[in-house]
Amino acid sequence: MSENIRRVGRELKYKGAILDVYTDHMEFANGNTAEWDFIKHKGAAAVVPVMDDGRLIMVRQYRNALDRYTLEIPAGALDYAEEPGIACAGRELEEETGYRCDKLEWLINIRTTVAFCNEKIEVYVARDLIPSHQHLDEDEYIELETYTVEELKEKIYQGEIEDSKTIASILAYDAKYCR
Repeated sequence: MSENIRRVGRELKYKGAILDVYTDHMEFANGNTAEWDFIKHKGAAAVVPVMDDGRLIMVRQYRNALDRYTLEIPAGALDYAEEPGIACAGRELEEETGYRCDKLEWLINIRTTVAFCNEKIEVYVARDLIPSHQHLDEDEYIELETYTVEELKEKIYQGEIEDSKTIASILAYDAKYCR
């Protein structure tokens, strides 16, 4: 870790389907100790689906933590910690939007909450979309909407889009491909 900080123990408090919650016991060079929360996440992937006319396909879905619907790019958890992000992104693209893509291009990696969680989201761009079929999970209800990058940036700056992976991905896509 560091010569000033070291983990001297880790205690599992909760084991979930996509994350585990731990208490880390930390020791500092000055002799002080502390307990820090740590959330271990198996990882996720997301995709920015680009239609032939340049509009982006977005998903509107209910998020229990916020108790409301949100507008996001398609994304989902890795099936297992070592699953390649590109495989997960391709699967989520088809499951959530009903489109697939023969070639995904890496855009950015996002670490969502570095203060207490190791979650990493790999984000890809999908072009030349091929119509397929949605394969939603039993507990998934998704509405598809399309927007221009400018419309989405306006939604970000008006506070309508608050999801960090979506904000970072749209702005990265804009900076890389629309300038």
